[in-house]
Amino acid sequence: MSTKELEIEPIVTPKIKSYPGSPYPLGATWDGSGVNFALYADKATGVELCLFKSTTDEKEFVKLKMNERSHQVWHIYIPGLKPGQLYGYRVHGAYEPNNGQRFNPHKLLLDPYAKAIAGKIEWSDSLFGYEVGSEEEDLSLSEQDSAAFLPKCVVIDPTFDWESDTPPRIPYHKSIIYEAHVRGFTMLHPDIPKDIRGSYSALAHPVTIEYLKKLGITAIELMPVHHFIADRHLVEKGLTNYWGYNTIGFFAPEVRYSSSGVLGEQVNEFKNMVKELHKAGIEVILDVVYNHTAEGNHMGPTLCFRGIDNESYYRLVSDDKRYYMDYTGTGNTLNANLPNVLRLMMDSLRYWIQDMHVDGFRFDLASTLARELHEVNKLSAFFDIIHQDPVISQVKLIAEPWDIGEGGYQVGKFPPGWAEWNGKYRDCIRDFWRGADSMLGEFALRLTGSSDLYEGDYRSPTASINFITAHDGFTLNDLVSYNEKHNDANGENNNDGENHNRSWNCGEEGETDKQDVIELRKRQKRNLLTTLFLSQGVPMLLSGDEISRTQQGNNNAYCQDNEISWTDWKDADDELLAFTQQLIALRKDHPVFCRRRWFQGQPIKGIGLEDIAWFQPDGEEMTEEHWTKDFAKSMAVFLNGRGIHTPGPQGEQIIDDDFYLIFNAHHEALEFKLPGAKYARSWTRLLSTADGKIEPGEVYPAESVIQVEGRSILLLQQPTAYGKSTKH
Repeated sequence: MSTKELEIEPIVTPKIKSYPGSPYPLGATWDGSGVNFALYADKATGVELCLFKSTTDEKEFVKLKMNERSHQVWHIYIPGLKPGQLYGYRVHGAYEPNNGQRFNPHKLLLDPYAKAIAGKIEWSDSLFGYEVGSEEEDLSLSEQDSAAFLPKCVVIDPTFDWESDTPPRIPYHKSIIYEAHVRGFTMLHPDIPKDIRGSYSALAHPVTIEYLKKLGITAIELMPVHHFIADRHLVEKGLTNYWGYNTIGFFAPEVRYSSSGVLGEQVNEFKNMVKELHKAGIEVILDVVYNHTAEGNHMGPTLCFRGIDNESYYRLVSDDKRYYMDYTGTGNTLNANLPNVLRLMMDSLRYWIQDMHVDGFRFDLASTLARELHEVNKLSAFFDIIHQDPVISQVKLIAEPWDIGEGGYQVGKFPPGWAEWNGKYRDCIRDFWRGADSMLGEFALRLTGSSDLYEGDYRSPTASINFITAHDGFTLNDLVSYNEKHNDANGENNNDGENHNRSWNCGEEGETDKQDVIELRKRQKRNLLTTLFLSQGVPMLLSGDEISRTQQGNNNAYCQDNEISWTDWKDADDELLAFTQQLIALRKDHPVFCRRRWFQGQPIKGIGLEDIAWFQPDGEEMTEEHWTKDFAKSMAVFLNGRGIHTPGPQGEQIIDDDFYLIFNAHHEALEFKLPGAKYARSWTRLLSTADGKIEPGEVYPAESVIQVEGRSILLLQQPTAYGKSTKH
């Protein structure tokens, strides 16, 4: 529905009663009899509540001065007001950019605590607090009214029938995360009704849920669904901010993904999506962006925080408050050291857990949130508050452990209870399979949970979120099909001679009809997926990788809301999909691949065998010297099914099968000698990435010499080790 077409009947008349109201809770709260409005604005000299009957009204039909102020919070209560009412604020105060103050009552402002926002921005010069084009730039003052171009906040009815919904609470070691985009995942799906494609309802559709269940994932991690802004320069190019890392409403679900309406219907549609996914046993994790807002740098628009109380929300340059500290690359950084900003973040997180029933969060550029002044500090107030919070501390908390500031790369340095995107895992596994110089020692560390990064501080292998691909960069298909970036669609094809993607095109750039290249690419995709799902830690699969989704070599499709980014279901790679389904099922069936504690490398009492052992192709155990050879591309690892040191849910001992995992990243076939009978009298072939089969096959006696194809993985199994197999 176009915001220009949307009008509602006036819910109140210009002659309106108002009461003092309450400073808590912040935002607009309907209690069944009326609505309480509360806004934090410390340095403001006055605040006006503006009520509208249309999303594109040039003027409010009611403007009420909020006379009550408790400490830094302005508040008012209006009896008789109902859900669906559109509103915004105008805030008075000094306009002194050099002193960090940018109040401008000519600008309508969004409520930072708005639970719904009706529509999208219509870009206009009036949305800027200064006169666009002025020689004084942002030091000038704009008197243009922005109300007609800013979407309005919506009073919502918070009631919803959750039907006894309970969170799945899947432990990390049993989790398999699927990173997806609400819109892109379903826009081209032929079996989903056209009128709901690209929406929350489409993700809740039985076709979608059945697909996710068959795939075997346990959690869907949604790219940003907080209400966000498409930057003006993109819109003027006919593009948009497709990824959504440009938040302006930390409580409001993104309206573009609503198929049911914009006056609060988007809230219920989101809730229903969560409820249906929970019924299927699938958790919902949100990618959240608390490090910055959509208002940009000092030349950005005045939409919300900047006009409400600029100094009370943003990190400003200490010796020139006209400018913003920027650790995010977006122009500004929210100041997580300020009590009101911390409260905003914590209130937002609790709201999405308690009211929207989500199961966890992935924090974009999380190092920014850990900065106290300029230094990154893992014991910053942000993490301390989360650690002690009885609600937030109990859900999944995942950090993107870096930002663009000095010292911002913080992989392995987040507190206990946090998991992290492991960028070192991604880089190492890519390098290993593309044949780049890399040490076997690092590959072994990444395969076994990255103990060099996470062991200590009471952390376990599940602190590592392992991934080969994510939204940012090549898809899996493109990773094995392109050496260079192909971003012509957004004008950012900046090839610089270096392969920062760590990709390898298998001998031919882009699409090809050469059968040998096609077969090699298929094998490489299976190699990468098999490594991912047989590694210790928590695997994360990028949506569409299991069906060979391509972006035609575009490694940065952040502004492409079109077929470049959308999942193409009609050309789905059914062969790879079946392989991935079987691979995920294999991992879920065998606890030896998803341990809760670190390998010890010590003999197991009563058996005399280690929980893990490493072998050269000649069958001899690895020595210290072998780990440091950057030309070595092949090895094998023994996983002891009786070496799982953690008990099951009822305290039972967990015993699994034994496995022998052979990696040959060399371009030619190699002979591997199997270890002696003390490890197993015989081994059964279970998986080979050379032919893509996952099923019991040939049996090999101990000390057999077997040929392993070049660039492939062979998984051998000793079924029901010691006559017993207990699943976790």
